[in-house]
Amino acid sequence: MQQYIENNRDRFLNELLDLLRIPSVSADSKFKNDMLKAAEFVRDSIQKAGADKAEIYETAGHPVVYGEKIIDPKLPTVLIYGHYDVQPADPYELWNSPPFEPVIKNERIYARGACDDKGQFYMHIKALETMIATDTLACNVKIMIEGEEEIGSSNLGTFVKEYREMLKCDTILISDTSIIANDVPSIETGLRGLTYVEVEVVGANRDLHSGVYGGGVANPVNILCEMIASLKDENGHITIPGFYEKVEELTTEQRDALNAAPFDLEEYKRDLAIDDIQGEAGYSTIERTSVRPTLDVNGIWGGYIGEGAKTVLPSKANAKISMRLVPHQTDHEILELFTKHFESIAPASVKVKVMPHHGGLPYVTPTDSIEYKAAELAMEESFGKKPIPTRGGGSIPIVALFEQELGCKSILMGFGLDIDALHSPNESYGLFNYYKGIETIPLFFKHYAELKQ
Repeated sequence: MQQYIENNRDRFLNELLDLLRIPSVSADSKFKNDMLKAAEFVRDSIQKAGADKAEIYETAGHPVVYGEKIIDPKLPTVLIYGHYDVQPADPYELWNSPPFEPVIKNERIYARGACDDKGQFYMHIKALETMIATDTLACNVKIMIEGEEEIGSSNLGTFVKEYREMLKCDTILISDTSIIANDVPSIETGLRGLTYVEVEVVGANRDLHSGVYGGGVANPVNILCEMIASLKDENGHITIPGFYEKVEELTTEQRDALNAAPFDLEEYKRDLAIDDIQGEAGYSTIERTSVRPTLDVNGIWGGYIGEGAKTVLPSKANAKISMRLVPHQTDHEILELFTKHFESIAPASVKVKVMPHHGGLPYVTPTDSIEYKAAELAMEESFGKKPIPTRGGGSIPIVALFEQELGCKSILMGFGLDIDALHSPNESYGLFNYYKGIETIPLFFKHYAELKQ
């Protein structure tokens, strides 16, 4: 099997580079044709890998690609999940090379989607090809690659419910997460949920001359900034009433275990070019970015931002705000709490509107299951050391629904690194990580089949 990977190493890479050249940005309608082109590329790749079935399924939004290789109905079935859509590449001027013209530099692939999630899900297609070609496939395989993860997977829930029988499986394997380091393997055992909103603050019925009206009427930009600033106190604690009501405090033992993972604070600061860290008082950086809820402004705008000066009081101001959630919090409840509070703190001089975008539930997977043990054994065999269980700070909106609709757990066996710059300019993915994933995934199938006997 390893020899097959080595013999096809260049082809495996070139195929991924071709996929990365497709600007499959789900959030922007101008890329709609590219979304379909990416879906067709994924379908064809699954088919060429040796699948019995590979098809594109239309949804109310972007299509889902589904494929399968059923070798024996009596054997366990693994469902692979990933997404072919990517984040917008803006601002383009901050990229060192064009985001959809992949460049390999210092053993890393630079392109939008290199790690999130094209490089990671494509490992599974190449691993499937390798197992079929070498007659080592130990389980049935189903593959579902969607095109709306970056915009909340709003149509995937309907797809999963409609095709529940087709998607029936014993476990779900996902590579859309990271490891601690290339010499410190890890498996994420949880994800945070998400509530994402856009807010609008409106003042006068038009932009006003700042000299004539300044000091006499509300400035929506000023008001919005004041409202946002009030959402946290001096300790970084979110001030929305009821926000922490369902947040479970970890025990001392759980916190100690979480903080036992290797973490170099000085290296963390050097990598980000910051002089100090900031966050909720009383918690470590590891805790703040994994098991504590957050509230962050993702974008803010209003007024004149062109070249030179224009002395106006803007008529309105907007911001996009995301809240990462932890177990027991739900996106709908937090949306309701946020909306009620944000509207209540608005002065009478402005009107406010809260517009929900998308959300998702938190997820925690047990570490004593057969599927987790199989992932642990696979990574230990390929990396040469036992992986460390960690908790992820990101969100994969559909994972909680998988368990609800399909009745099985998901394993988050990703191969990315913190330096991959997900969602940022100059996103990248290491060649080591790409090939290590292709090597490790078949080992998961082998160990999972053996443990299920």
